[in-house]
Amino acid sequence: MMALGNFITLIQRFASGRIIVMLLVPAMIIYSIMIFYTIPLIEQYAAGMKLFDLSPTGYSFDYALQLLQTLGNSGRDNYLYWQLPLDFLYPGLFSASCSLLLSWLLTKSVKSSSKLYYLCLVPVAAGVFDYLENICIIYMLNSYPEVIEWIVVTASTFTVLKSVLTTLFFVSLCLCGILLWFHQRKE
Repeated sequence: MMALGNFITLIQRFASGRIIVMLLVPAMIIYSIMIFYTIPLIEQYAAGMKLFDLSPTGYSFDYALQLLQTLGNSGRDNYLYWQLPLDFLYPGLFSASCSLLLSWLLTKSVKSSSKLYYLCLVPVAAGVFDYLENICIIYMLNSYPEVIEWIVVTASTFTVLKSVLTTLFFVSLCLCGILLWFHQRKE
């Protein structure tokens, strides 16, 4: 628990508007490239199937095999060499900027010792699960057609956890915004 407290203190120390913007802008640029270019590129090969990253409720072993087969060599290569390199940059930038953003908002409305600062760990955890998901997807793409079922189950679990934690981040962001609004109205 002490290590988490030190990590939160570190987040609080670096939570400034300037640093948040310096991390958030490249995160949004990378996100935009993925949403408007690499994901649509890969979806052309997917024949209407959802990509692993875009399946917030997870996927089965059979679905994974079907998607990998449907993508074909070109789709799998585009996933591996275009989408995933960007998706290795994005989670770190997203996690850092969003964690700092929550801390920055909380700094304006609660004491630095508040337990609400633990919300800053939510985007960090989402980023960790995004990286773990990506590692599993790389394995699946590289090992196809010899995909191991437990890797798919693990990847699917990481996808669900990433999705839940990302949603929890946005709920936390709204909560912090509401706290700030009430705090400013009180003054």
